[in-house]
Amino acid sequence: MTQSHDLYLAASRIIPGGVNSPVRAFTTVNENPIFIKKGNGAYLFDVDGNSYIDYVNSWGAIILGHNHPEIRQAIISSSKHGISFGAPTEIEIKIGNCISSMIPSMEMIRMVNSGTEATMSAIRLARGYTKKNKFIKFSGCYHGHADHFLIKSGSGPLTLGIPSSSGIPSSYLKNTLICEFNNIDSVKSILEVYGEDIACIIIEPVAGNMGCILPKEGFLTKIRKLCTEYNILLVFDEVITGFRVSLGGAQELYNVKPDLTTLGKIIGGGLSIGAFGGKREIMEHISPLGKVYQAGTLSGNPIAMSAGLSCLEFLKRKKVHKLISDKTEQLVNEIIYLAKINNIPLSINHITGMFSLFFTEKKVYSLKDIRKSDFKKFQKFFSLMLKGGIYLAPSAYEASFISLSHNDLEINKTLDIVNRSFKSL
Repeated sequence: MTQSHDLYLAASRIIPGGVNSPVRAFTTVNENPIFIKKGNGAYLFDVDGNSYIDYVNSWGAIILGHNHPEIRQAIISSSKHGISFGAPTEIEIKIGNCISSMIPSMEMIRMVNSGTEATMSAIRLARGYTKKNKFIKFSGCYHGHADHFLIKSGSGPLTLGIPSSSGIPSSYLKNTLICEFNNIDSVKSILEVYGEDIACIIIEPVAGNMGCILPKEGFLTKIRKLCTEYNILLVFDEVITGFRVSLGGAQELYNVKPDLTTLGKIIGGGLSIGAFGGKREIMEHISPLGKVYQAGTLSGNPIAMSAGLSCLEFLKRKKVHKLISDKTEQLVNEIIYLAKINNIPLSINHITGMFSLFFTEKKVYSLKDIRKSDFKKFQKFFSLMLKGGIYLAPSAYEASFISLSHNDLEINKTLDIVNRSFKSL
C-alpha cells in the first residue's frame, strides 16, 4: 500500500485529516485509508493494484455493483446534451413519478443534492407546516451534518468519539429532543412534557449509522400512533433504506406510512443526490407554492437524474431484492456458524442488503448495546479482513452492504477470509 500511504500524506497537507469525509480516515481501526483507483462489479481496486471485495459500496449507494453498464450508459448519454442547466428538464418529472410509484406516501417530491439537504429541508418544512419548533430524534441515528442533527448522532461523530460537535450554538439544543432507539417509553415520556411543542419525529426506520439496528416488533407502529395522537409529523429518513431493504423502502417492509420521507444514495445511481417528499398538503408549503424556502443550483441535475432513473428502473424491472436478500442471509448465516466453531462471541444484525457484526453474545438493539461490544476485537478483525482483500465498513458504528454483483464466488471467498480471521483472533 505504498502509493496509498504517499497519497494520504499528500492529502493531509491540503485536506483536513487527508479525507473529505471523516469516517474515511479509518481512525478507529488503526489503519491508513486506502486510495481507490477504480471499481467494477463487487470489487474495488486501489492505486497499488490490490483488489478488494467491497462491502462498503459507497456507503450503500451502489446496489447493482460498481460501474454498472446501464447506469454508465445513462450518464454518458445524458452528458452529451450538457452538464447542468439550472432550469427544469423532463427527466426530473420521470424520476419523480418513478419514486412516487414505488413509495406512494411521497405524493410530491423535491429533489436536492444530498441526504443532509433532504433531512434539513424536511425538518424546516415540518416546522413551517406545524408552526412548532421542537423535534425528536433518536440517539445514534444520523441525519446528516446540519447543526440541529449533530446531537448524540451516529456514524462519523460516534466513530471519532465526539458526542456532538463544536460550532453549534447552544440555542439549537433546546429544540432537539433525544429519545432511545427501540425504547417507546422514552418517546412517551418526552411527549408527555413537550407534546404540544413538537413539530415532528425523525427516525431511521432501520438504523444504518450506528451499525445496522432493526426496529423491535411494533416499535415503528407505536411511533406512528403517537404522532397521530399528538398531531406530530412522522419523518422517515430512508437515505440508506430507501430502495435497499425493499422496492418500497422500510415503510413498505414494516407497513408504516410516514408523513414525510427523505431519500438519497440509491436514487442517484452512485452520483450525489437527495430528495424529500410526502403528503401533497404538506409539500405545497414549499416555495414557490408556500412560505418554506428551499433551493439549490444543482438540484435535479440531469446527469444525476439519468443515473438514478436508470438504477430505479432496473430495480423495478428485474426485481432484485429477493436475490440480494438471499445473498445476505447466506453470508450472515455462514459467518454465525464460523464464529460458533471458532468460539468467537458474535452478534450480527441484518436485513436485505445490510449487515453489521458486533463482537458480543448479546443481541444489539440500541446504541447502549453497541457500546458493550468488543471494539478492540473489531479493530483486529477489520485489519485481518482488509489484508485478506475484504473491504468492510471501517467502523463498528457503520453498516456494511451487499450489492447484486456479490455472487457465490465473492461470498465464498469472503467466508474463507472470515474463517482465517476468526482463527487469528
